[in-house]
Amino acid sequence: TDAINQTGKEDLSGLIHHSDRGVQYCCDLYINTLNQYNISISMTEDSKPTDNAIAERVNGIIKQERIYRDRHFKNIDEARSVIGRFISFYNTKRPHMSIGMFTPEIVHQQTGEQKKMWKTKVYSSSKPNVKNIDVLLDTQQRVRVTV
Repeated sequence: TDAINQTGKEDLSGLIHHSDRGVQYCCDLYINTLNQYNISISMTEDSKPTDNAIAERVNGIIKQERIYRDRHFKNIDEARSVIGRFISFYNTKRPHMSIGMFTPEIVHQQTGEQKKMWKTKVYSSSKPNVKNIDVLLDTQQRVRVTV
């Protein structure tokens, strides 16, 4: 809600907020904030990680290649500027293996069927048999968690 409230008087109506069903996105405070700004709410189906896989991948790339490198922005305007420039770079200059080492802009301008360069993963609905997970804490200390 903090990020939405920081937009000031900017008109956010017509935007769509798509998320997984994480508790932070389902709580009354968050939903009421989205409704207050006339932002449409869209959520994935339960236990369906492929619903928004492409957007999740793009968000992960933005975080890994730009946000985590900069860590802190002076204000919301600087964050928008840096992220906006990276999205422009991502779409126009950064080649992608999944689309034959072309940029999204080039592929978007092409006509006809695009060759699919990625594999379709099949997800099991059964619970994975995981016993130990290595976790890196904020303190840079690695610990092993048994579940």
